[in-house]
Order: sequence, then structure tokens, then C-alpha cells
Amino acid sequence: MAKEAVAQLFRAAKADPTLRDRLNQATTIEQFAEMAKSYGYEFTIAEWQSMTGFAVEEFVGELSEIPGL
Repeated sequence: MAKEAVAQLFRAAKADPTLRDRLNQATTIEQFAEMAKSYGYEFTIAEWQSMTGFAVEEFVGELSEIPGL
């Protein structure tokens, strides 16, 4: 179900610019995952990578640059 949390987060961030802007402030994947968890979206870094296709090193762009968002 955690992969569904990733998809739900993407949909929520697409619909809510404030949420997207807050998540875009994360400077590391770990910080991003913790911020997402604080909003009720719990997933592991591996699950996030599996759903988005991004490696940790690629977590330089903004959430809005993630495919499908």
C-alpha cells in the first residue's frame, strides 16, 4: 500500500500548490520522505524510487518535475 501512498501524494501535490511548494523545500530524499510522512503519506525511499524511477542522486529537481505530476 505504500506505493499507493506515493501516487496519492503526487495527486495531492498536483492539486495543492501549497503542499507542492512545501515538499519542494526538501533538500534530501530522506527529508522529503519525512515531510511526506508528516502529511500522512508514508512510504520508503525504495518505494518512492520504484514508483518514480528516480535514483537518490536525481533528487535535485522539484516535485513538479516528477513524471506524471
